[in-house]
Amino acid sequence: MSQYNLKINGKEYNVCVDSVKGDHAEVTVNGNKYEVEIARPKPQIEIPARPSSAANEDPAPFRRPARRKTASAGMTVESPLDGNIISVNVKVGDTVRIGQTVAILEAMKMENEIQAEHDGTVTAVNVGKGDHVTVGEPIITIG
Repeated sequence: MSQYNLKINGKEYNVCVDSVKGDHAEVTVNGNKYEVEIARPKPQIEIPARPSSAANEDPAPFRRPARRKTASAGMTVESPLDGNIISVNVKVGDTVRIGQTVAILEAMKMENEIQAEHDGTVTAVNVGKGDHVTVGEPIITIG
């Protein structure tokens, strides 16, 4: 039980908070009982300040990623996860573009699209539908 003496617009009030349950409170103001609803402020989201660097340091230059990569001989697309190959979407001799889905891997009950990381021609398909692969295992080779 908390008790407060408040002065509002020059008038004095004796306020006693009898109980608080969630967003409701029972209060006694100058001997009269009231049930009030408590309006909670919305939480403020704080964005941490960026760490300051030394005054004389220049920020690292922005580097835009290359738009197209052409595969040199023997560039492999590797499995990012342990899982099972659900489908292989290319065959030897196919031309692939960066970002093209070359296979679908099921891992942790999720289907993951495996994409070409380079433009080029498929020179080898190292897996087949139903094969189990581990992290880093080559799926296809692009030349």
